[in-house]
Amino acid sequence: MAPKYAPSLRRLLPVLAICLEIAFILIFIFFVQYDDSYIQDETQSKKRKTVTTVYADFQDVHVMVFLGFGFLMSFLRRYGFSSTGFNLLVAALGVQWATLVNGFLFEFSDGKIRINMMSLVTANLCAASALISMGAVLGKTNPVQLLLMTLLEVTSFIFNHWFLTTFIKMDCVSSIMHHHVFGAYFGLMVSWALHRPGLRQSHEKEKSSTDMGKFSMLGTIFLWMFWPSYNSVLIEGKAEKMNAVYSTYFSLAASAVTVFAFSVLISKKGKMNMVYIHNATLAGGVAVGAAATVIPSPWIALTIGLTAGLICILGCWFMKPFLELSFDIHDTCGVHYVHGVPGILGVLIRIIIELATASNLQVAWSEAAFYLLALFITLALSLVLGLVTGFLLKLNIWKPDQKYFDDQAFWEFPHLAVKL
Repeated sequence: MAPKYAPSLRRLLPVLAICLEIAFILIFIFFVQYDDSYIQDETQSKKRKTVTTVYADFQDVHVMVFLGFGFLMSFLRRYGFSSTGFNLLVAALGVQWATLVNGFLFEFSDGKIRINMMSLVTANLCAASALISMGAVLGKTNPVQLLLMTLLEVTSFIFNHWFLTTFIKMDCVSSIMHHHVFGAYFGLMVSWALHRPGLRQSHEKEKSSTDMGKFSMLGTIFLWMFWPSYNSVLIEGKAEKMNAVYSTYFSLAASAVTVFAFSVLISKKGKMNMVYIHNATLAGGVAVGAAATVIPSPWIALTIGLTAGLICILGCWFMKPFLELSFDIHDTCGVHYVHGVPGILGVLIRIIIELATASNLQVAWSEAAFYLLALFITLALSLVLGLVTGFLLKLNIWKPDQKYFDDQAFWEFPHLAVKL
């Protein structure tokens, strides 16, 4: 039964959502137009091939963002409507806002932002950073807070991307791949700021069920299938792009097998845990992202996948309760060990590979320092801006909830309707 003190969002949510959408429409009217200049000088047959190829990659990423992440987070037994529904809300707002912010910073010329397929791909990847952050606070925020967090998180990540590419001179692909680390630690800081005494470890409703576990596994499979496109979509060189696809594929395969094995080992009854499978099978795709273009052999990708899967499942078993008990950081979906730690591991692996294969160690060490600096900046900005965002979302004006992990606080259930 829904609690009588569940706050009504009738006045706040419609006003905020409609005002934001009207503001987006006005900005698009004056500053945004479609761009086809990149294909004007090509033949008709080559034009068709180029558009089809880019659109196929875009669709893979699009399915991951709107379907994969949504169903992945639907494991909570009484939060399925909110997990999938709020994922759609956050992603839909995020791609519009990311298109504008990216456009003004990177694609603004002659008073216009010109939209092409790669703009949509980049917007989806930026929106994914907000979905990663959402995983840390899932079940503990209302949709108004999620909309505000999306605006602030997407802005913060794109600022981090702009800073790395402008001042650190990092390439666009490597900078965007930091969204795993940025989204994870941004979300953890928001979760810490929103922590309340009522959110104790092992909350009664923070459990999965057979049906919701199946839906979550569906999201895992979709993400697992399309992750090679996710890691390679921004890469332009054909050889590097295929190298990223191969490396991601083998890393994902190794992490999946590792997770099944260790899930049995750490179980008291010697059985597999579906919650571990949902998360840790994807760690290989995250860990290989930053290094996918420089991995020279498939056995290295397999080793990365094995290591990432092991780190992730041990994090699920040990790190999550440790953070809750020691630091009051409640991480609903385990983004710390699914995205955060594997994302850091990916940067370190890239540094190791480049040092091992370098012909000039002095240059290699300079590049290693360069990547470590970029990682440090990303961590620092995500922690600070996430903390600021969390304290802003904690203000009473946004009607923070005391009811956790319960759909009935936000959704209509005609057969269980009560007057709030």
